[in-house]
Amino acid sequence: MMHRTRTVIMGAAGRDFHNFNVFFRRRPDYEVVAFTASQIPGIEQRTYPPALAGELYRDGIQIVAEEQLPALVKEKNVELVVLAYSDLSYEDVMHKASLVGSNGPDFMMMGTKSTMLKAKVPVVSVCAVRTGAGKSTVSRTVSRSLKEQGKKVIVVRHPMPYGDLETEAVQRFATYDDMDKAKCTIEEREEYEPHIDQGNVVYAGVDYGQILHAAEMEADVILWDGGNNDLPFYEPDLHIVVADPHRAGNELTYYPGETNVRMAHIVVINKVDSAPPGSVRLVRENVKQLNPTAAMIEAASTIRVDDPSLVKGKSVLVVEDGPTVTHGQMRESVGAIAAHSHGARELVNPRPFAVGSIKKTYEKYPHIGFVLPAMGYGAKQISELEQTIDKTPCDAVVLGTPIDIRRIMKVSKPAARVRYEMREVTKPGLDHFLSEFLQRPDASSRSLV
Repeated sequence: MMHRTRTVIMGAAGRDFHNFNVFFRRRPDYEVVAFTASQIPGIEQRTYPPALAGELYRDGIQIVAEEQLPALVKEKNVELVVLAYSDLSYEDVMHKASLVGSNGPDFMMMGTKSTMLKAKVPVVSVCAVRTGAGKSTVSRTVSRSLKEQGKKVIVVRHPMPYGDLETEAVQRFATYDDMDKAKCTIEEREEYEPHIDQGNVVYAGVDYGQILHAAEMEADVILWDGGNNDLPFYEPDLHIVVADPHRAGNELTYYPGETNVRMAHIVVINKVDSAPPGSVRLVRENVKQLNPTAAMIEAASTIRVDDPSLVKGKSVLVVEDGPTVTHGQMRESVGAIAAHSHGARELVNPRPFAVGSIKKTYEKYPHIGFVLPAMGYGAKQISELEQTIDKTPCDAVVLGTPIDIRRIMKVSKPAARVRYEMREVTKPGLDHFLSEFLQRPDASSRSLV
């Protein structure tokens, strides 16, 4: 009998499943005995279902917490551990490699040739150096530009399958009702809703081969909207990477953000209006070192508040995008910037009033400033977020999340919503480069129209 290399894939409900689907699923020389899960609360203690795992895995594949990895290696006689998630410092990567090596197995990170699928239509990808760099605003700008140039754009979003994996294999979102029916988490809504507001169709899910086939049937151009600082699942014809000067230097020290920069055709240095000039300069120099041929665009993140009277002179609770201030390691984000710039008297510390998993989030990420991460990976956590807001004494709430969370939960206090968009401050800009791209023979010849 053929020897099957007993394998564990370390992940966070996204890249791990994709790497399995495209590389391991039908290979009899590997046996994936488990996935481990990290970063996202509540995604462990599940099973990757047989319907997705394939004929070699009739009972499916167990998913366990990453903390169980050493015991799992011994119990399952594991020979290979594959790292398959993103937004990790190089130090963290090597700690994981050392943990694996000390327990016996080989340690592996997979490259683009093994994991990228080739589309029949042109693919423009928007990825980043770090979580929270501003991919969403860049993606929306790219989408508008492509549509203004007459193209039907279909957005494919990096996976966030936090519910029933089999039913989430291929998801299509065109309306708010679609999100409601799918019981989308706050994190999913933050990514899908702004695109839907622009009239875009968004695909996401678990099986990105099936998703690609469905998207190709609708699209002139596929816009890959990345998650964290991960690489695209589809081979990009134009690869746009967003860098954040508030975390200058991370382009040299985070996995796989550096890979994104090295692959980039265009690097957008975002938030230059609020970052120190020296930090912007450092990012620019590092990008030139890594990828001398990449075009660079500098951009501001234009912030506006719908009711500044609720902020000026007031004691405010700032609610921020969850991933940005948790594993993205920002102390605060656009909500706090808006509160400071509009004259808030103080930012209230929500820690003493945090409930349940929200309290645990602060314990896990002690770097977070006086802001509240909008954690909402399920109904229970959304309820705990709501309770935390209700218990925190303040004059008003500043909502710095990409969506209006009042659509899915009750906010008992007056609330001002923060919106933000990308504004290019250097030329040529994205319109120019996208126009050039669409005029290339290899781009137009692969379109279905």
